Amino acid sequence: MNDLVLSAYGFPSDVSVTPHGTGLINRTWIIRSGKGTYILQQVNNQVFSRPSLIADNIEMVGHYLSSHYPETIFPKLVRTAKGETMVDAGSNGHYRLYPFIENSVTIDVANTPDQAFEAARQFGGFTHMLSGFPAERLHETLPHFHDLPLRYRAFNQALEKGLPERIRKAGQLIEFLSSQSGIVTEYQRILTDTGFKRRVTHHDTKISNVLFDKQGKGICVIDLDTVMPGYFISDVGDMFRTYLSPVTEEESDLSRIQVRPEYFEAIVQGYLDEMVDVLTPAEKAAFVYAGEFMLYMQALRFLTDYLTGDKYYTSRYEGHNYIRALNQITLLQRFQAQAPALQAIAQKVMVSI
Repeated sequence: MNDLVLSAYGFPSDVSVTPHGTGLINRTWIIRSGKGTYILQQVNNQVFSRPSLIADNIEMVGHYLSSHYPETIFPKLVRTAKGETMVDAGSNGHYRLYPFIENSVTIDVANTPDQAFEAARQFGGFTHMLSGFPAERLHETLPHFHDLPLRYRAFNQALEKGLPERIRKAGQLIEFLSSQSGIVTEYQRILTDTGFKRRVTHHDTKISNVLFDKQGKGICVIDLDTVMPGYFISDVGDMFRTYLSPVTEEESDLSRIQVRPEYFEAIVQGYLDEMVDVLTPAEKAAFVYAGEFMLYMQALRFLTDYLTGDKYYTSRYEGHNYIRALNQITLLQRFQAQAPALQAIAQKVMVSI
């Protein structure tokens, strides 16, 4: 650990610093000292080229929540001795500090519908509480992050300029993704539909970005790097993408990829418990589309990276991104096969609330 960073926050160089968490983007440590326990993170400058924008967003959101919902738990940035929200350590990147929330835990995989419900309720509550905040004031920390037409154009460019042998191998996957371009068309329609609102959206709703208490109840959402203006389909769709199947996008045994309806119902119920009075009728009708949107976009991204030589996602073996794309395509196909039943579940939940 860089002594410059520790001293900026007033910690002695011999303070206890322990690696923490399983995040793939930022590095995280727990600091235990006489002043208390804290979470220290090094922001990945390769992904977030302007970390100060993240700090600005967190400050704006935190100020709004403390003013309008003072009882809510929100992990605010701890300022340095000089009053700064981050430490610029030069070539070592940028660092930030949060207070550690005692008696909290994180989980990496949604193992029960109750966990899915609690996570969805936390993400829905986050957007609900910020429904009065002008989303356009937030910085785009990752411009075009969920820009589906952009991802589709990149996919088609890869078909023209990608590695020929990989294009040949991926023929069936390419054919399927090309046949699903209607998902892009629907997204373009949404962009002009006044029934879909730009809201404060988390954009990375995997379950590890929720803190739980020891009884399994949600406490708050964390990892606010991607909080930006967006559409509710990004948050709900990413929960479907990462909670519905019992296996992750790394699974190569396609027989293990499933869509669990009880998890779908738990996500819809948890999210609507907070957002039912906020979402428009057009948005409430788009829960199933939200799943298609995120699954299709992630499949496009994995396959595009495979076709162009694994330049974005870390590839641990030959064909890794091909397997990831195949995994997401399989989950999308099984999601679409159950779409009528899932739509019925969403409607049933809405009637019950």
